[in-house]
Amino acid sequence: MTPGTRRAVGFALTSLTGLAAFIIIAMLAIILFNVVENGAGGVTWTFLSQPPSDGMMGGGIFPAIFGTAALTLLMTVAVMPVGVLTAVYLHEYAPPHSLFARIVRVAVVNLAGVPSIVFGLFGLGFFILFVGQGMDRALGHEEMYWAQPGILWASLTLAVLTLPVVIVSTEEALRAVPMDHRTASLALGATQSQTLGRVVLPGALPGILTGAVLAISRGAGEVAPILFTGAAYFLPDLPSHLNSQFMHLGYHTYVMATQSPDVEATRPLLYSTVLVLLLLTFALNLVAVIIRTRTRRKAAGAH
Repeated sequence: MTPGTRRAVGFALTSLTGLAAFIIIAMLAIILFNVVENGAGGVTWTFLSQPPSDGMMGGGIFPAIFGTAALTLLMTVAVMPVGVLTAVYLHEYAPPHSLFARIVRVAVVNLAGVPSIVFGLFGLGFFILFVGQGMDRALGHEEMYWAQPGILWASLTLAVLTLPVVIVSTEEALRAVPMDHRTASLALGATQSQTLGRVVLPGALPGILTGAVLAISRGAGEVAPILFTGAAYFLPDLPSHLNSQFMHLGYHTYVMATQSPDVEATRPLLYSTVLVLLLLTFALNLVAVIIRTRTRRKAAGAH
């Protein structure tokens, strides 16, 4: 291959990759522009602080904002310890040719490909009908207390949904920690658990937080898994217990788009709700990114 041909091939590949990146950015810009143009005018303090009213054609979306934020935070608290511990076992403790570790990795890959609606049916059958009914029988509740849709079961269902994201990202972060750091720690007399807690996990923390960001992004916008496990059609009150139902911005958007008596009249509220959902998701991601950046800077300064 002549130098001119190599330059032409390199220019063609560069152009194709640049075009692909431009298309992605353009699609995102078009979506954001459409949502902001149609929804920014309706985002007022009343809209953000009041419950819906007049058949959801008036009022605001505060219960849906609160429910979405609470659901996402509970999901993150539930999924991060399990995902991180699983990744630590797979990368740090499992033998190189462990059959059990291979089975777990295959299960994680398959779990990532399951449709989200299946997770909703799983949450209904396992968490509500099996775990919830078992808790009611064990605690002696004559009426259904835990065996009903609630924010706890919805958050655990989303935790199962986002578990593969956390496991894969955490394992990649552990793999990025140089082996020399582990060897040096062990050579100085530290145990494997001490090396893990003082060397490996601090070095992998930025990557672990990246997994948290991805899990938040995935879970905050999911609607199908919570249809059966806790989301309410209309509920102006805020969830006060773990077994309380809740409103969700994504489900609220679906309801206004399909169940409203006057879809055209509801369209401005629909766009405003979508804009708030995007802003809330971006805000949760921004908090995680800031924490990750500060952690990375502290780790770089320590070295």
